[in-house]
Amino acid sequence: MTAFTGTGNLARLTVRRDRVLLPIWMLFMAVLPLSLASGTATLYKTDAERQGYIDDLGSSPLLLLFYGTKPADPNLGALIFWRAATGMVIMALIGVLFVIRHTRVEEEAGRRELLGATVVGRHAAVAAALLTMTVASLTVGVLVALGMISQDTPAAGAFAMGLAWAGAGILFAAVGAVTAQLSEGAGAARGIGVAVVGLSFGVRGAGDVAAGLSWLPWVSPLGWIYQVHAYTDNRWWIFGVVAVATLAGFALALRLSARRDVGAGLLPPRLGPAAAAPALSGPLALAWRLHRGSLYGWLVGLGIVGGLLFGGVAKTSADLLADNEQLRQILERIGGTSGAADVFLAGTLGIGAIAVAAYGIAAALRMRTEEAALRSEALLATGVSRLRWAASHLVFAFLGPTAVMLVTGLAAGLCYGATTGDVGRAVPRVLAGALVQLPAVWVLAALTVAVFGLAPRRAPAVGWAALSVCVVLGQIGAALQLSQVLLDVSPFTHIPRVPGGTVTVAPLLILTALTVALVLAGLAGFRRRDVPVT
Repeated sequence: MTAFTGTGNLARLTVRRDRVLLPIWMLFMAVLPLSLASGTATLYKTDAERQGYIDDLGSSPLLLLFYGTKPADPNLGALIFWRAATGMVIMALIGVLFVIRHTRVEEEAGRRELLGATVVGRHAAVAAALLTMTVASLTVGVLVALGMISQDTPAAGAFAMGLAWAGAGILFAAVGAVTAQLSEGAGAARGIGVAVVGLSFGVRGAGDVAAGLSWLPWVSPLGWIYQVHAYTDNRWWIFGVVAVATLAGFALALRLSARRDVGAGLLPPRLGPAAAAPALSGPLALAWRLHRGSLYGWLVGLGIVGGLLFGGVAKTSADLLADNEQLRQILERIGGTSGAADVFLAGTLGIGAIAVAAYGIAAALRMRTEEAALRSEALLATGVSRLRWAASHLVFAFLGPTAVMLVTGLAAGLCYGATTGDVGRAVPRVLAGALVQLPAVWVLAALTVAVFGLAPRRAPAVGWAALSVCVVLGQIGAALQLSQVLLDVSPFTHIPRVPGGTVTVAPLLILTALTVALVLAGLAGFRRRDVPVT
């Protein structure tokens, strides 16, 4: 038996476990640039129009931070590679989180030790996770390339773009494999991995924005991917650098794995106090300890940083919208029918709300994680009732997203008000636009709670599948001109478009009532079923 024995079997097991989520995110990532290309080709038909669009967007340092340096050629493919660059960041995040999910999470849950007792080599789990992510990323890359070719863009540029997207996922899958060896906790491993992606993005962005620092993106792994410059330079040699870095990361992960025990991490865990603090005396206090890290991350990441970006770009985007009636009409379907800035703010706050819904779903699924790990059983064996234990987590599943949207609205309102010189008027209007999204966010969290109570094994798949449907319908459905019947499936379709639109209370009340009904159904099911269900 070798260290890689059983890799193929574990890879098949990985695909089976993610047989719902894996195709969903692959399809979404493949459709994203295609939908953007289709809409852009309709709005900007000539090189002159596309060049004007590039110049308008490139005048904002905040947008350069996201998109990178402006393309040298205004052809459609180059514009889409530039505009869809954040898709490569998403691929990087997926790569990190996917590998950690199938390595460190398995060790933390004890399943890796059970597999280790069979004919499975020590490095098989890491190799299987990387193999699966590599195949999935390459599939996404091929689909992206074929989609771009269908828009009459050159095949060479299309495959350069597809390989760039695939390379981001594969390279950062290796990063995830390394970070999975460092900490014995999956949460800490995710935090380190996401921090590496964030640092790479920040270093690349600083080099693209700041004058005289054009060399800085070459220090960043994400910067290498951006520097492919598909449809203009088509720098194929960069993929050789990415391949070498990926193999080096894989080799480092294997070396680190060989130097630690199964279930342990290379970084020593911090010892806790000998006795619990008085504040840690109930299920709510314990839930706070479990949820606070992710809550802080969302408050800073989307609440403050995202809010400042939304507000800071609003005025520039308003000027761009004012010059393009077709683009304005499309965004009005997403964000309302008032002024250009209101259209932009309502649309971006809607997108932010969908992201916050992901946090709500993850917080609700923490109950499933605790149950599957058999920790909830120990608590419920004491004087803690099932409803009290569940309620401690529901506080963060519903009040957590509320806090994030509140901070997002305040940050965006203050930043937008500072650019317009009217903070007093901007803050309440933008804050209302953020808070009005909450009933739709709550519905997705409540759906997850309901499935957790009634069919706990299916809760993760149903929760994330529901979010994926909302993403596709809300952000791509308008561009694809889907029927209103399909669009109405998403709760976000029924949210008033604020600021700028008219607030209709009835949909908000209906969504809130649906939230209450789903939560009650979930709690009723949880009270009556067996615990734990693993």
